[in-house]
Amino acid sequence: MTSTPQERFLVLKNGKIVTMNAADEVRDADLLIDGDRIQAIGRFDTSLANVVDLEGRLVVPGFVQTHVHLCQTLFRGMADDLELLDWLKKKIWPLEAAHNEESLRASALLGGMELIAGGTTTALTMETVRHTEAVLEAVDELGLRAVVGKCMMDEGDQVPPPMREKTAQSLKECQRLHKEWDGRSNGRIRVALAPRFALACSEPLFRQLGEFAAAHNVPIHSHASENLKEVHAVWRKTGRKNVAYFRDLGLPGHLLFLAHCIWIDDEEIGILKDEGIRVLHCPSSNLKLGSGIAMVPELRKAGVSVSLGADGAPCNNNLDIFMEMRLAALLQKFRLGPVAMPAQDVLRMATIDGARALGLGDEIGSIEPGKKADLAILDAEPLHTLPSPDPASAIVYAYRAADVHSVLVDGKFLYQAKSFVRQDATEVRNQVKEALPRLCKRAEKYGF
Repeated sequence: MTSTPQERFLVLKNGKIVTMNAADEVRDADLLIDGDRIQAIGRFDTSLANVVDLEGRLVVPGFVQTHVHLCQTLFRGMADDLELLDWLKKKIWPLEAAHNEESLRASALLGGMELIAGGTTTALTMETVRHTEAVLEAVDELGLRAVVGKCMMDEGDQVPPPMREKTAQSLKECQRLHKEWDGRSNGRIRVALAPRFALACSEPLFRQLGEFAAAHNVPIHSHASENLKEVHAVWRKTGRKNVAYFRDLGLPGHLLFLAHCIWIDDEEIGILKDEGIRVLHCPSSNLKLGSGIAMVPELRKAGVSVSLGADGAPCNNNLDIFMEMRLAALLQKFRLGPVAMPAQDVLRMATIDGARALGLGDEIGSIEPGKKADLAILDAEPLHTLPSPDPASAIVYAYRAADVHSVLVDGKFLYQAKSFVRQDATEVRNQVKEALPRLCKRAEKYGF
């Protein structure tokens, strides 16, 4: 059936458009959306379109988070006040080992809805070892744009049995998920490889997944140099620094995404730059786990791609991109002075830089004709943001996730006037409440 103009065209009228284009333009204008793409910015006759009056609200590109664990949302508040390796071994791995399809789906829905309500429209996620299909189904249902990876673990200390795979089995399952899911929903869903970190994956696994990634252009999403004890353990295991080890494995650098990269030196910064490896910065998680502060200005100055993520709910304890932006700026001001990380730079990290890191810079990350209509609409002038004449400054330092009014992905509202369009929030809350006690009971056998 041919769509009518009212079905095909959407005009978002009377907005303040924070474009994040090359000139960082901010325009008081309308947005004309044709299907899933932005057609034009200007003033338009609205007689042949569906019209939503924004009444002066800010319109920003949908935020891009490049490091999230949706599988862990159900564990929020259950692994507090621990350093990384204890946090993993005593709490997170037993809980992840206890996941079944029901609990994992509830966790992904809860986390995905939190992302959407906070203005995040795209996420690179690392899930747990089993049942990853439940997460893929959840993010597809939510309408979120996502690059989802099944966690890969074929060795490691104190790893519960359900979390440890055979090397060939791990790679085979990832290949199956890639074949069946990559490119679904008109390209909105993509599949990554997600080896957890150097201490949980064997060298043969890394080398084989690297070959598959290079042959099929698949992102590799992992962790590196998050914690000093981890760094020392990697040295004992490999005889190399963490980032150097990833390089020496022969992994394709242009496909490699490394979360954290806190405890690195100039040599490793050079490796990150030369190999084209992307760094994923998670300031809240790094502070809560006591891991440290990443050298973000130094990385950016060296030409390394740095983007933002909230990490997981049990090490944050939320998935709020506004908090990550604010902390990303403030931490560097403490380290290097007040001009070290300007608001505009941080806002770019959360939008166009994140999009480019994922290879989606031509599709999302800025509001320009021809790009996907992935948008976040923010309340006009909440009291805690006034007067804030500079929109970038207001977004990074003053706005909150609760100020998100509406969210679109592919030109469709997922969240409108602070209500979910596709999901029933009460139903998801009930799913979480039902799944959690059963999960905790199962986790007891793994030492939780």
